[in-house]
Amino acid sequence: MLRSIFTFSALALTATAATAATASSYSAKPAAPTTERFITRDITWNCTEAACQGATQESRPLVLCQSLAKRAGRLESFAVDGRALAAAELDRCNASAKAQGSKALATQ
Repeated sequence: MLRSIFTFSALALTATAATAATASSYSAKPAAPTTERFITRDITWNCTEAACQGATQESRPLVLCQSLAKRAGRLESFAVDGRALAAAELDRCNASAKAQGSKALATQ
């Protein structure tokens, strides 16, 4: 009985460690600093004046970058586990960025 409890505990710890190890760390630097928190379908972004940080098991960096750019605006950089997106990928990401300063003008 005791042996099966130890075996089960070891398997549970291994599964938990494997699950935690597959989550990737994402960071981005918006062109316009923000301290907001953005929640998208696959990730929660916590932003400081310096950068936005998030972690998820999803493996679609460009999609995650685009979802942040839609909310935070143009990004100066975007990295996955410390590896920056290539310039061409960052350009594709920023194509989704919300327009900065695009407030509607009142007409009289």
